[in-house]
Amino acid sequence: MKINWGTGIVIAFALFMAFILFFVFRVQSDSKYDNELVVDEYYKQERGLQAVLDKEQNAALLEHNIQVENIAEAIKITFPKGFDPVKISGKVSFYRPSDKKLDFEVPISLSMPYLLIPKNDLAGGRWDITIDWQYEGKGYMSRDMLSL
Repeated sequence: MKINWGTGIVIAFALFMAFILFFVFRVQSDSKYDNELVVDEYYKQERGLQAVLDKEQNAALLEHNIQVENIAEAIKITFPKGFDPVKISGKVSFYRPSDKKLDFEVPISLSMPYLLIPKNDLAGGRWDITIDWQYEGKGYMSRDMLSL
């Protein structure tokens, strides 16, 4: 049986599509390939965007902003001078872009003008840090990136 060039092209396209579909189904069904969204409830988070922008603007207007330092045993987050540490509340969120399972939050409860977070809780690699805090009813938000 002889195959003409038109039939050969159709067979080649069919084999190529089968090859691509095989890998698409394999990635979708295999649990080792993570295909989740970056943020849960994306649209709900989007509605609160103006409040986040206001907090970031408040933080940008401060004379001294928050400092995040990578010291030997911990991550040190120093709050601005002139603020009473006892009146500062909020949370520090650690976001791992490569693995959602490693994300966590730390509540802010201070007696000193800084917060220490032990490094033994952090895996090596990139971390996005969001510090969402309030002082005397006014909200502030700072973001930083840290590589361990």
